[in-house]
Amino acid sequence: MIEQITIKNFKSFKDVTLKLGPMNLFIGANASGKSNFFDALRVLQGIGYGFTLHEILDGKPKSATSEVWEGIRGGSSNAAFACDRTDQPTLFRVGDDNFEIAFSAVEGQLYNECLHGIYDSFPANNRHTGPLLRARYYGSDPGHPSYLTFERNRPILAQMACVGNTRWSRTRSEMSESVTQNLSRDLAGVHGLKVRMIAATIANALADMQRIDPSPSLLRGYSQAHEIDRMGERGENFAALIQRICSDVEAKDAYLSWLRELRPHDVDDVGTLKGAIGEPLLMMKERNREWPAQTLSDGTLRFAAIAAAFFQPDMPGILTIEEIENGIHASRLRLLVELLRSRAATGKTQVMATTHSPVVLAWLKPEEYATTFYFHRDEETGESRITPLSEIPRFHEIVAKHPISDLFAEGWMETAL
Repeated sequence: MIEQITIKNFKSFKDVTLKLGPMNLFIGANASGKSNFFDALRVLQGIGYGFTLHEILDGKPKSATSEVWEGIRGGSSNAAFACDRTDQPTLFRVGDDNFEIAFSAVEGQLYNECLHGIYDSFPANNRHTGPLLRARYYGSDPGHPSYLTFERNRPILAQMACVGNTRWSRTRSEMSESVTQNLSRDLAGVHGLKVRMIAATIANALADMQRIDPSPSLLRGYSQAHEIDRMGERGENFAALIQRICSDVEAKDAYLSWLRELRPHDVDDVGTLKGAIGEPLLMMKERNREWPAQTLSDGTLRFAAIAAAFFQPDMPGILTIEEIENGIHASRLRLLVELLRSRAATGKTQVMATTHSPVVLAWLKPEEYATTFYFHRDEETGESRITPLSEIPRFHEIVAKHPISDLFAEGWMETAL
């Protein structure tokens, strides 16, 4: 779980720090920065995967060892904050592990990077040139660090983790032979193995994110796979995931209970139908009649997909969902909040979701105000600012007298800031 994140000079963020919890909601007007925050999370995911900075920002085509990676919206040319000093790097700092990375989005080059107690590169004000970057690596004697050489267009974290680890074989194969030999030699031994394991743990934690934005048109289709442990971001192979969930009696019963809450008088069962060559298609049974996915409403399908995401055998460490209320009737939004709350409380997956719905806010508990963040833009600078509801001036006093849904709908939060 990411407990704290700092973002500087990225898109609409000049300098923001958020303290996060198991369940986090992001609210605010359109173009206030919510999607930019999700783009920041995607940058961290790309860092965990070990892609180059240009690949992270601009995208990466499918290869023999990796799937298509879509870059962030706008690509590298629109990734940096439009501040007065154009030479200021984009910076990310993550959590108690004190992982920090600063880079030029346009150049696709590292300025500096560090993982507390493990390694650090040279200060950002000593701008390096050339394809390689020097960094200090702290071996068995912290008082006498060794100096290593890394590719400057790729985050150091994955380069450190990839040595001797098949998890990062695609990264290692792309590294120059001299750099690989350098790392293999200098990270040899028991302590080097420990360092690689720490780096791999942090990299895996950053990479283990899943974005869910289910498309009803995809959810209505047959799956190419038979059974899967994790569906695609847009709901690809959704029916194959349902087939996998239904193979586990306990998981199916838990999943079905949420569908029955959505439609308490209708849903008797959930499962799959088979196509001409055995490919699965979602099916819900209502009043002893089977209804294939093509006959179900967008709202039912979207809720079914979001709920299924929380019962994936391969659960991600972080699950992000944009506009959770899309297609779901207002009377069922309480159920959606309960779903996110209960699944986040298990501690397996950290939830981050955006919403424009005042009704969603109405079902929050007071203790959840600290991890419900209001996004707003400075009209003069275009800078996005992020404020936890609990830190809005007089918030607790006002919300005790007026429904929070009304305060949000009427724009009180913006005027209070």
